Amino acid sequence: MVVDALIEVAGVEKVFSVRRKVGRLRRVREEVRAVAGLDFTVARGEMVGYIGPNGAGKSTTIKMLTGILMPSAGRLRVAGIDPFARSGAGGAGGRVRLARRIGVVFGQRTTLWWDLPLRDSYELVRRMYRVPDAAYRANLERCVELLDLAPLLDVPVRQLSLGQRMRGDIAAALLHDPEVLYLDEPTIGLDVVSKAKVRSFLRDVNAERGTTVLLTTHDLTDIEQLCRRVMVIDHGRLVYDGQLAGLRAAGEGERTLVVDLDRELPPIDGVPGARTVKVAGPRQWLSFPASASAAPLVASIAERYPLVDLSIREPDIEDVIARLYAGGAPGVAVAPMAGGSA
Repeated sequence: MVVDALIEVAGVEKVFSVRRKVGRLRRVREEVRAVAGLDFTVARGEMVGYIGPNGAGKSTTIKMLTGILMPSAGRLRVAGIDPFARSGAGGAGGRVRLARRIGVVFGQRTTLWWDLPLRDSYELVRRMYRVPDAAYRANLERCVELLDLAPLLDVPVRQLSLGQRMRGDIAAALLHDPEVLYLDEPTIGLDVVSKAKVRSFLRDVNAERGTTVLLTTHDLTDIEQLCRRVMVIDHGRLVYDGQLAGLRAAGEGERTLVVDLDRELPPIDGVPGARTVKVAGPRQWLSFPASASAAPLVASIAERYPLVDLSIREPDIEDVIARLYAGGAPGVAVAPMAGGSA
């Protein structure tokens, strides 16, 4: 059980009823299970990567957590609020209360007003959320500075590039000091410099304000630079939940030991658990399982070969994720996290 859990999901399912064409005239109704029995918690202050292939159920999960979609089964609470509770003010009231506690950036679906300058969009956000003037000015100044928005404040949203709109949307989602921030592809359309600024900004927001972040992205560099914990979803089921370092082992990836010898020699052999995959002059590359310790390999090589230097390269995370997807849910154990600040 996670102490001070801000997001709680227990046995959550989402089933859609769709009509499928059969033959020329007949249509049949069938059920599509987008999310199948999700169970996880996210502690206050965590930054968690939530990844999976297209159609895995990521967006459906986020829409349920924000109150847009009602689960078909199970229960969820965000910031202590059940958006679909039938008591008190009812479901609509729950969704309104939750909206004040969360910020959302839905990929390429902007929340800004298309024909208004960025500055006017932010003013409307302030009024919608009833943000006090002092807090609004402080939050806006910080976002403008760190996201480099000053030259864009008087530009209509429709004239902004995709990357500029993404920065604008991130700022809009944070003006009311949400406790939870949901981000869907926050660095899409950004150049390398802008991506670095956004990542630095999100790290600062998480560290200084304790904002809990659930990040969905296909840019796995975002995950590597921002998140210690990763959840992988496939076909509506959670197939991995644990430390980023453990994801590589779960995906059965390989690490590479790069060995520099004092002279060119035949390929290194006879090292248990490793194989030489490349030789270029005095430098050789040996692969070994990601779950194995490198210490025995290094000791064996140092004892038998004129070693000058060495380094270890971790498996490429894109390859690891691809292996997880290819393996499917039955082949990957979920490693629960105890929670904590990222």
